[in-house]
Amino acid sequence: MASRSRLGLPAARKALSQLLLAGAMATGSVAAHAAIITYTASLGPEAVGATGSGFVEVVYDSTAHTLVIDADWLGLSGVTTVAHIHCCTATPGTGTIGVAVTPGTLPGFPVGVSAGSYLSSPLDLTSPTTYVANFLNNFGGGTPAGAEAALLAGLDAGRGYFNIHTDRFASGEIRGFLQRSSVPEPGTLALLGLGLAGLAATRKRKQ
Repeated sequence: MASRSRLGLPAARKALSQLLLAGAMATGSVAAHAAIITYTASLGPEAVGATGSGFVEVVYDSTAHTLVIDADWLGLSGVTTVAHIHCCTATPGTGTIGVAVTPGTLPGFPVGVSAGSYLSSPLDLTSPTTYVANFLNNFGGGTPAGAEAALLAGLDAGRGYFNIHTDRFASGEIRGFLQRSSVPEPGTLALLGLGLAGLAATRKRKQ
């Protein structure tokens, strides 16, 4: 899902997922009322002396009520401890705020590395345990439905960010404010499909 091209790694997985999603929507296999919303951010140092860079993609499914997080990073000054989505700052694109999703850290997030990647299992936004209690109660009115709505509103407004913490920067070493992005236009997807087909043919000839 995440655009590996930001770190010099292949972007084919993201391109293919977007192509398949657009195809599903075109054939009606995704319900008309369903929404797949993608948020992305480049990650960079957030404190003096911090190092590192990365990229994150967060995909929201309004039918399944889930989030999937896909991130890559490298060059941290310390080693990873935890990672979160924080929301919602008072001003878009700046400031700090408490954790929204998830308590402790993201499930399965790798610890003790200065470079790596992470792909979450779908986070269930209908479960109160997905949210930090403060966010659930103060932003979501005490219900998962309210918390989900508040989280989406915050992300749409540019008031939520993804943060990776390290042993050297316990409050966070790199982060990026998430911005809503979209699936490429049909014409772009058609060209992408031709490009992928050509790549597959080239690889087959080389085998």
